Amino acid sequence: MKDRSAFIEADKVAKGPIIFVMVLGAFVAILNQTLMNVALPVMMVDLDLDASTAQWLTTVYMLVNGILIPITAFLMEKFSTRKLLLTAMSLFAVGTLICGIAPGFIMLIVGRIIQAAGAGIMMPLLMNVILSLFPVEKRGGAMGLIGLAMMSAPAIGPPLSGWIVQNYSWRLLFFIVLPIAIIDVIVAYFMLRNVTKLSNPKVDIPSIILSTFAFGGLLYGFSSAGQNGWSDPIVLATLGIGVVMMAIFVIRQLRIKTPMLEFRVFKYSIFSLTTLINVVVTMAMFAAMLLIPIYLQNVRGFSPLESGLLLLPGAIISGIMSPITGKLFDKIGARPLALVGLAIIAITTYFFTDLTDTTSYTYMMVLYSGRMIGISMIMMPIMTAGLNVLPQKLYSHGNAMSNTLRQVSGAIGTAFLITVMSNQTTDHFKEIVPKTGVQSKEQLAHLKNLATIDGINDAFMVATVFALIGFVLSFWIKRNKPAEESAFTPEQSEAQ
Repeated sequence: MKDRSAFIEADKVAKGPIIFVMVLGAFVAILNQTLMNVALPVMMVDLDLDASTAQWLTTVYMLVNGILIPITAFLMEKFSTRKLLLTAMSLFAVGTLICGIAPGFIMLIVGRIIQAAGAGIMMPLLMNVILSLFPVEKRGGAMGLIGLAMMSAPAIGPPLSGWIVQNYSWRLLFFIVLPIAIIDVIVAYFMLRNVTKLSNPKVDIPSIILSTFAFGGLLYGFSSAGQNGWSDPIVLATLGIGVVMMAIFVIRQLRIKTPMLEFRVFKYSIFSLTTLINVVVTMAMFAAMLLIPIYLQNVRGFSPLESGLLLLPGAIISGIMSPITGKLFDKIGARPLALVGLAIIAITTYFFTDLTDTTSYTYMMVLYSGRMIGISMIMMPIMTAGLNVLPQKLYSHGNAMSNTLRQVSGAIGTAFLITVMSNQTTDHFKEIVPKTGVQSKEQLAHLKNLATIDGINDAFMVATVFALIGFVLSFWIKRNKPAEESAFTPEQSEAQ
């Protein structure tokens, strides 16, 4: 019988089973999170929770993910592919089971923490395996499969969750996810092989503590700012702690011999550029995911299921497009895809700045689907272009850095867009009321809806600016030499 715990060279291993196991794990982890968003109102009623308490079910998941992802670079150099994935998916499965049978809120929180501890490892590990298995000229197609999981799960989740909570118990959400997680663990046990090389670094406890407070503080601060406002004392305190701890963490990583997270990846200009573009695009991407459900449900009165179904065609299209754009990336590079994709995103996002109280459901569905075509053209190609310039010894650090900054930029984008929407809604309401006067409660509600729509339109305009910034930055993306031709210096590893 083969020793499945032994390291095996990438050119001697069957890649298909490994990719299948890891993409399935990433998909179920992302799907799990998107299922929760729609179910929260129902869970609040069932468990007798107020909104601020219930929000911790999603906040704690995001925090644990964000804290764990920066540590994955160390974990991937310390433990084998097989051991990490089996541990991650086992934790995720155990957490899912606890959530499904939890008698109350406390056990639900415990289950969510355990889930997030497993899920946080999945995406960086998957990307690291892709980089180890495939040469530079074939990574685009493989990364397209990751894009399939990343693009499909967030849009499949809401309509599926909406249908379940309208017809069955919210606990069924966890029992749908659990069998998939268990199957992935079983398949991984028999089929997964170790394809990443280990360097066995020493554990640096101070770095782990600093990283936890730095990224945890920033993520919690930004996510809370969207709900409580930027002047809230807790928001200011956690952001302050996050910034100070981050400064100390970065200084320590640059000084110690074997850093937990290598910030020198930013010496590679293409990696820095593509990471910046990814941050900007993530902030723009959150506009539609965040603002469209608010518009449909809070303003127009559509059900959560109807709101989720509007996103479904876009998910299907992006799922189909991801492998195609991956193949195109291998042939023509990231710059053409980024320019076309960001142009599409900017144009479609701009069209969302003209919503009214009569905008048709079909029009929004078509517009959102077009926007998802643009997003599928840039998310994975941009990240892959940046990671391709790194030497193999920095793959795990580049992955951890990219995924961490995506988490942080998502929190920043959400907080910023919510703030824009809220402030502009207030301003528009103040402008509308003196002009029209208020004759009844019904008229007041109508005016509030009109002001909210204007606020949403303004937030989409900000997202359009984000997309345009990404478009301009994309002109500086370069084609990269294959890794085996690149020396271990920032200057020599990037070429026209």
